Amino acid sequence: MSRPIAVYVHIPFCTVKCGYCDFNAYAGMDALKPAYLQALLAEIRASAPLLEGRTIASIGFGGGTPGELPAADIAAVIDALRASAPFAPSAEITLEVNPGTSSPAHLEALRAAGVTRLSIGAQSFDPGELAFLDRIHSPEATAATVAAARAAGFPSVSLDLIYALPGQPLERWLATVRAALALRPDHLSLYALTIEPGTLLARRVERGEVTPADSDLAADMYEAASDLLEAAGFEQYELSNWARPGHQSRHNRAYWTDADYLALGAGAHGYLAGERYANIDHPRAYIDAVARNASRGPRPALAAVTTPSYPAQVADWLALRLRLLEGFSPREFEARWSLPLEAAAGPVLAEAVAAGLLELVPRVRLTRRGRLLHGELAARFLAHLDRTLPHAAPAAR
Repeated sequence: MSRPIAVYVHIPFCTVKCGYCDFNAYAGMDALKPAYLQALLAEIRASAPLLEGRTIASIGFGGGTPGELPAADIAAVIDALRASAPFAPSAEITLEVNPGTSSPAHLEALRAAGVTRLSIGAQSFDPGELAFLDRIHSPEATAATVAAARAAGFPSVSLDLIYALPGQPLERWLATVRAALALRPDHLSLYALTIEPGTLLARRVERGEVTPADSDLAADMYEAASDLLEAAGFEQYELSNWARPGHQSRHNRAYWTDADYLALGAGAHGYLAGERYANIDHPRAYIDAVARNASRGPRPALAAVTTPSYPAQVADWLALRLRLLEGFSPREFEARWSLPLEAAAGPVLAEAVAAGLLELVPRVRLTRRGRLLHGELAARFLAHLDRTLPHAAPAAR
């Protein structure tokens, strides 16, 4: 019986590189798109051995802005993957687009190519905030893109929003959430603005031009938005994600549940059989590497392979599973690691329960307060496991 696998495809092109973005994304490289497509198709062909005996359960096109690639190119990638491995009958294919740069005809072509889920980078419905974020669209463009996506027949439409912007008051953030809800999306992703090293925004903060949002206000924004979304019929299923029934991101669940995912494209990160790997970052270097190595076997654009220490693997599993509000059962942990949960992390679990961050029955999962402190709890798990577990995995029982 074939095993499911997710596939991530990285499209590194953007119209504008936003000042807060630290993703592997590049503006002004449209001339590379034809060569990039050919490299992607060659990498798919070279990856055939990695797809043997597998069924593709989902494909996620990320970036960059995949919506900036011609729909025919997206169709060619999907067709090449379909030729390499069978698709699950209900395979989810997600693609990210920016408002205002995807015409109705383009969206119709993406839907015809097989895309089932559209993720729209709205970020805000306030013109001033959009300008601060270097977004080139208007709130009206987001509404028009949602309407065009509905007309094109996408079964699932998602909006991304960013909160905790410098100087952003709580009510203005909630106005953005209400504006998003008024468009009746199927799914919403809410992300706190982070100051990533090396970005233009980080340099502005260093120069004193921008003051980051207060962390307590950011927590208030998160909780108030959670209340609004719950009242509107959305279920929170992951720390940053809410969905109407039947519209959870099945592709992203692969990342959170220790499932294998194949990575394709410049800078793409994959996870296969406990091994994490990354492709070469720069699009030109990626294209050249695939041209040199595609005939030599899988992963022709490989930059690095890492197998984390055993404690880091266990801590990573715990951190990712706790991102899901459903949590996990102790039996799942023991089945994965051949180790009782209490024996692995008992002291951290006890501290977290006493602090009101975690509940253990009926499943191990974060409390409402714990959702605000997930990062700190994950760090506690890692520190404890690094002290108490062997750094190499024990022999199988």
